[in-house]
Parts: sequence; C-alpha cells; structure tokens
Amino acid sequence: MNKRHFLKNITLLGLGTPFIGKASIEKVLAKGTKQLPEVLAKDEAYWSTIRSYYLLKPDYINLENGYYNILPQEILEDYIKHIRDVNYHGAYYMRTVQFDNKKAMANKVATLLGCTTDEFILTRNTTESLDMIISGYPWKAGDEAIFAEQDYGSMIEMFKEVALRHGITNKIISIPNHPFSDDEIVSLYRNAITPNTKLIMVSHMINITGQIMPIQQICEMAHSMGVEVMVDGAHAVAHIQFNITDLQCDYYGASLHKWLSVPLGVGMLYIKKEKINKIWPLLAENTTVETISRLNHIGTHPVHTDLAISNAIDFYNKLGAANKEARLRYLQQYWTSKVRNVGKIIVNTPKEAHKSCAIANVGIQGISPKELAETLLKKYSIYTVAIDGANVHGCRITPNVFTTTKELDQLIAALKEMAI
Repeated sequence: MNKRHFLKNITLLGLGTPFIGKASIEKVLAKGTKQLPEVLAKDEAYWSTIRSYYLLKPDYINLENGYYNILPQEILEDYIKHIRDVNYHGAYYMRTVQFDNKKAMANKVATLLGCTTDEFILTRNTTESLDMIISGYPWKAGDEAIFAEQDYGSMIEMFKEVALRHGITNKIISIPNHPFSDDEIVSLYRNAITPNTKLIMVSHMINITGQIMPIQQICEMAHSMGVEVMVDGAHAVAHIQFNITDLQCDYYGASLHKWLSVPLGVGMLYIKKEKINKIWPLLAENTTVETISRLNHIGTHPVHTDLAISNAIDFYNKLGAANKEARLRYLQQYWTSKVRNVGKIIVNTPKEAHKSCAIANVGIQGISPKELAETLLKKYSIYTVAIDGANVHGCRITPNVFTTTKELDQLIAALKEMAI
C-alpha cells in the first residue's frame, strides 16, 4: 500500500458503517449561521435538535460536564471506525503513518488555537502537559514559583515535589470569588513576585468556580518583571474563544476531552519557541533534538484517539465557536441569575457575564457541599460534583450544549427548596 495514499484516506475512510445522521446534522447546524449567536443561544428548539445528536443517560440530569464531555454520536461513530482502522492495519500503521497522522492532528489543533506546530505538541491531558513544564523547568535552589490555592491539585502537588527535589519556594495566593476588577487579580500576582521568582502558574478558567482570569494582563505584568507564565487551559479550549499567541503566555496546557469533545486520552501543550530547549522531557527519547518533538515521547499509546481530533474539530466548527460560547454562557446566566441572593444560596462565581461561561459554583448556608451534591442526586436526580476547599464551598454546576432550560429549572427549584 502506498504510504501517502494511506495517510490521506485513513482518517476519512472507516471500515465500519457510516454515521447515518451526519447529513441531517449538517443541515441543522447550517441554520445556526443565519442568526446572531446571542439570539441563537435562546432558541430552545434549535438546541433541542442539537441535543438529539447525543445519547444521554435518562436516570439523572448531568450537570457535571466539566470533567469529561460526552461525545455526540457523530464523533463517537467516527472514533469507533478509527479503532477498527488501526486494528485492521496493526503494526503497519504503528510503524509508518502513525507519526505523520499525529503531526496532522497537532497542526489542526494548533490552527484552531492560533499558534504554529513548531511550538505545539499533543499530550495525553492537561496534567501531563503542565507537569512536564513544572518538573522539567531548570530550577535552582532558592528559586520561587507562584500559584493560587484554587489551581488544580495535580499541578500543585508537582510544585510541592519540585520544592522537595530542588529547594525552591512555592508562594501560594488566593483568588477572590468576586474580585472588584482585573487589576485586583493582577496585583495579587504582582505583589507576590520577588527577584527570585521564575514562574507563575495561572488558570485560564478556574476549574472549581468557572471564573475567567485576565491572562494577557497577568502575562504582560509578569514579563515586565522578568517572570514566565504557565497557563492551565483545561477548561478554556473550545469553551471560550481565544488565541494563544494573543495571551502572550510562555506555556499553555489543556485537555481536549473536555470542551472539544475528543475521546479520553488527548491533551495539548504550547511552548513559546525560544523556551522549548530549556525544558527537560518527561520521558526521554532523543534529548539532542532541538525541536519541540523532543518533549513528545510517550511510548506506545491509543493512537486511534488522536485521529478523532479531526472529527471533533469539524463538529465544533460546524456548531460554531461563537454559537457554542454564547449558548453555554446563556445557560449559566439563566440559572445563576435566578438564585443569586435568594435565601441561603451562595453563588461562588462572578456575576459579570464576561468573567465566566458555562461553569459556576453554588452553595447553601448550613449544608455541606458533600450533602448538597448527595441530596441533588438522590432527591432531585441532578448529578453535580462537590467542591469544599480553597475558599470555595458548594457544587460545581456545568451544563453543556445539550442541556435544556427545563433541566435548569429543576435545579433552580431544588436549590430554592433546600435553601428555605
């Protein structure tokens, strides 16, 4: 078989039955281009049709879509075909076109995010991406790192390990749930910087509250003081619209199994070109290579998942980035606006629409987050996740494009009943 011919067709042709509903999906999605995103966001009939493209478990209302986004059936069927394709070709695929296909998928994600492939690699998840930077950074005893207690636990633990190994100091700040301004946030990081500070980690979107951070302002401030910035973008990719190069960060890691709806097992890492050679790889293969590929060795892994990236991006583009963001923000504002300042209800997410999108966090005075989550599931058939720490006490509520306002009405009613 001709390698070039195989490379061109393997992601387009599957060995299984084609997804029957793809043509009808495209017709419906095309209608979304005829309305302004803010108008389409409120069109329940349109989004009800989008919902029909997902197979959803009827036992409960799923409002914990921040961990892993359920795949629409179109992507799921394509993914299954990729598994069959790789299995059919076996070692031939693994020894020949695997690497070219991965580069092609990386290029497609890089294009989506506004960066170049010579600064971009595919990983397995956000944790791998950012832990590679944290553990591979050229630390020296006495160096300092800054991060927030609201940042993701896996990265915080890696900073703790690096402190033990290299003798660095970790300076931990706390992000207010309701900041007065972006300047307040930037000042928190600025005031923690000393001449020994080397790296700041900051979440693009705080995973436990959904608060969107002023990344560009933080980067500009940090760079003016000679400090690098690493961004945890786990919840931002295909959730909100942005361009990585516009952010001006030095490092950016994310998972693609969240808002882009790629099957489990794919993440991404961006490194500003001039920073690549200073980072030690997580797993070594050829450390003499001077390109970003020196950081991309992970051994044998489920390569069929990489192929599904193209299908996920195609679906995302057909849905429309602006349409998706507008709908997600509308859903969050829909329910939070109806429970803020109601009785004992506490919303731990900023009120301003531009400071969050789909994710929000809600608590009730006198009820622990664990009890709140258990009651929502057992009594009201609403699935969420409890968050109890880092000045955030409540349940993370994360709808998706298939979530309906009727489902959110049930959440609103449940919260009000529990808050009496």
